[in-house]
Amino acid sequence: MKLGVREGVLYDEQRPDWDAAGPRPVRWSLWYPATDDARECDIKERSWFRKAAVARDAPIRPSNRPYPLVLLSHGTGGSAAGLEWLARRLVDRGFVALGVDHHGNTGSEPYRAEGFACLWERASDLSFMLDRSGDWLSDLASRIDADRVFAAGFSAGAYSVMLLLGAVTQFSQFEPSRLKPGGPRGPREFPDLADHIPSLLRTSGVFRQSWSRMSRPYRDDRIAAALLCAPGRSVLGFDEESLKTVEAPALILVGDADKAAPAEECSSWLHQRLTRSALKIFEGGLGHYVFVPEGTGLGFAFAAELFTDPPGIERAAVHDEIAELSAALFRSADVGARA
Repeated sequence: MKLGVREGVLYDEQRPDWDAAGPRPVRWSLWYPATDDARECDIKERSWFRKAAVARDAPIRPSNRPYPLVLLSHGTGGSAAGLEWLARRLVDRGFVALGVDHHGNTGSEPYRAEGFACLWERASDLSFMLDRSGDWLSDLASRIDADRVFAAGFSAGAYSVMLLLGAVTQFSQFEPSRLKPGGPRGPREFPDLADHIPSLLRTSGVFRQSWSRMSRPYRDDRIAAALLCAPGRSVLGFDEESLKTVEAPALILVGDADKAAPAEECSSWLHQRLTRSALKIFEGGLGHYVFVPEGTGLGFAFAAELFTDPPGIERAAVHDEIAELSAALFRSADVGARA
């Protein structure tokens, strides 16, 4: 099946950007099945990630029923492109996928401490895209069913998706009062994050407003089921009572050698507190970054640790299994919703 892709940016007038210079940008990428006569072209830009050929802005492939939609939320410091591997596999299985770049917390723009500290803003990005679906669906509106919606997230993206399911943040793991002596003061991409929070609270009105929204509910009942890939330590800040209210089914996937978000500390903790979740721990020494794309030569040259798996592990095969598991979850939830 040929892979169509469209990209754009919308602006959330209800929230300012981190500089208070204008509305918050929400850049998006949409992957969908293209018509058989669409022309696919290799992506020419230099990238750390291996990417499939795409038919940019191609017509969508006709179908007897509109395609269900899967929202994608990238890991901290990542981008929608980092979940292209999942998007194209979901397209092959009858879905369309919409990913966003979370402002200030994405590699598609300069990193901002605000974006890394205020992860709850990411959930609003996803709901905003559903609210404004008419602006990006355009001529695809009759072919994509924005009422049959699922979500998938990796690491901090799993946190974002959990907020949409009904989890409520009780505290941030990087609040100075929460830090453990000798423990991490920020994620790999922003290791001194905690040190920025006190000054931002003093000097940035935009940051203070966002910080005050930490514990508001972000539940979006349009999400019928969710895939949670290697949820990060940020989930430990959820109010446990709120997790009891989550009704949508969730599938949690994690590697047995994940050092960034250990299975027992994060994934198992979350699974034990959800009433409709399943947990699969991939064995064989798989780490946190098995959920990012296969690497190019450039990727291996600059960040080999992101793309190196244990001997005998084929990342593409793991990705195939993840896509099959997630598609089965979404199909089951879709049938249940229509029953």
